[in-house]
Amino acid sequence: MAKTVKSRRRITLPSVVVDALRVERAKQAEKTLASQPDDDRSDVVLRAPNGRPWRPAAFDRAWRRFKRNNGIPVRFHDLRHSHASQLLVAGVHVKVVSERLGYANASITLDIYSHCTSNMQQEAAEMIDQALAAALAG
Repeated sequence: MAKTVKSRRRITLPSVVVDALRVERAKQAEKTLASQPDDDRSDVVLRAPNGRPWRPAAFDRAWRRFKRNNGIPVRFHDLRHSHASQLLVAGVHVKVVSERLGYANASITLDIYSHCTSNMQQEAAEMIDQALAAALAG
């Protein structure tokens, strides 16, 4: 469920994620077929253990338990920041990263993730250096 109408957006998922979701959807379809006719389970692919959509508080408890059991020292929201940072470091255009995060404009993304783009200045200078060296040598 989206926080606001504007927060709803479409993003392109990597094929490995799409494949995993299809496998999970097939498992859920089998469970739904095996359930009682009056079962009102949701059509959501990633359901809570009771088969219904995750309630935020229940999801938070499940994440905290998962973290504790697996020694993961991050909040769920930190995964969003990791995703954005990794995309920027990989050279994905800031506008694309901004759209994936649902920010109104790319300047917000740059303000928050400027630590990721600082090393890109050095990389840009090196690329220009290589291009100029090649042009001057030719």
